[in-house]
Amino acid sequence: MSEKITRHHLEKPAYRYRRHSTMGQVRHHRESTERQYALKEKACSLGWAAESVQILDGDLGLSGAAATLREDFKTLVADVSMRKVGAVFALAASRRSRSNTDWHRLLELCALTGTLMIDEEGCDDPAEFNDQLLLALQGTISQAEWPLLRARRQGGKGNKARKGELRPPLPGGYVSAELGRSGLDPNEEVRGALATVLRTFPETGTA
Repeated sequence: MSEKITRHHLEKPAYRYRRHSTMGQVRHHRESTERQYALKEKACSLGWAAESVQILDGDLGLSGAAATLREDFKTLVADVSMRKVGAVFALAASRRSRSNTDWHRLLELCALTGTLMIDEEGCDDPAEFNDQLLLALQGTISQAEWPLLRARRQGGKGNKARKGELRPPLPGGYVSAELGRSGLDPNEEVRGALATVLRTFPETGTA
């Protein structure tokens, strides 16, 4: 891996791009989140100074199916195009994008600017033909996975609904109780905050 990393790359910042598709994944998939943060240690072990490793985590909770609302992905693409980035770190291709259009745009820019793509499996140089083929295949697989994952998730919800076991998420301030019922959160601070919002909303017009 280290043979592909040169002084040219180490003189520029390394960008760690982090993303989860939903806020539920952010809250419950803590191991994945920790692994994404640990990429800083990987960058440092490969020669980047700790202060030159920048994190882009503004897209947490946003789908990778399109770049429309992903401001940090737009920042990543823009900085790569201006030759400001030495390497892009992510756990896998699916973290960067699940859209072939967005993926290939980033791939082409990395190839033109000499920016490396590094994940848990290794280091790829998009300017090299073999690495480019591998990265293109990863992007295709990543996009193909998206509808399958969505269909599987919806199928699981439908099955639970048919059995009467589907429990949709409750609004803030409420928790599930026995026999499938819901009630106010037993935490007094939570109930107090909720009461304050409900009391002041008619006056302020905002939460």
